[in-house]
Amino acid sequence: MRLRSKRIALALGVAGVIAVGGQAAAWGQSNPAPVKRHYHPHINPADFGRKIDNRYLPFKPGTRTIAKGVAENGKTPQRDAQVVTDRKRKVNGVKCVVVRDTISSRGKPVERTFDWYTQDKHGNVWYFGENSKDYRHGHWVKSDGSWEGGVNGAQPGVMMMAHPKQGDAYRQEYYRGHAEDQAKVLGDTGQVKVPAGTYGHTIGTREISRLEPGVVEKKWYAPGIGEIKSQDVKGSKEGFRLVKVTH
Repeated sequence: MRLRSKRIALALGVAGVIAVGGQAAAWGQSNPAPVKRHYHPHINPADFGRKIDNRYLPFKPGTRTIAKGVAENGKTPQRDAQVVTDRKRKVNGVKCVVVRDTISSRGKPVERTFDWYTQDKHGNVWYFGENSKDYRHGHWVKSDGSWEGGVNGAQPGVMMMAHPKQGDAYRQEYYRGHAEDQAKVLGDTGQVKVPAGTYGHTIGTREISRLEPGVVEKKWYAPGIGEIKSQDVKGSKEGFRLVKVTH
């Protein structure tokens, strides 16, 4: 599950850009979406389109999750409802699963996003873009964060590695000036308790974005479930906890 957090960021552009060993970009190598200046991953549609059953980020159609938390001010309550639909969308020649994500606050809509995910033959979960809208003055307005892989220079990224290891760093998306999230695997985070339950064998990530150099977010993922918790640890107080998951 991906808890929505538009400002999710990693100040990689500030002191200490996440370093990545080598320039792996071809299939079979350990990191298909390395953090590097001239980022242009190798995309072959024949390598994608399978079911998304990554251990730490499965997207099975029909899965519904609810997470609750607070906005960046640390006070305004927010609710995040995510649905893995049975719809498919072809992006840059690749068939992707459509995941609907809706954020509300005190019963009123705030943001609605359709995210496009797919999995490659090695088990890496890719993020190919999003159609995101903000609710303003009674109308849905397209967000500046919307992007589509292969359009206007935008490039897809990896949301979860097939075999995440401590120190792995990768781009989650790349649309210069609009979407530049990056992540680094922190490793095993043990047992984590959230309202939905207590989960063992979790892993954590640290996320930043060049667009928001002052914000750092941590996320926790549980096997067979996906994202169960997110918390900004610098520059913001936004955070979410998984409350319910149904299949």
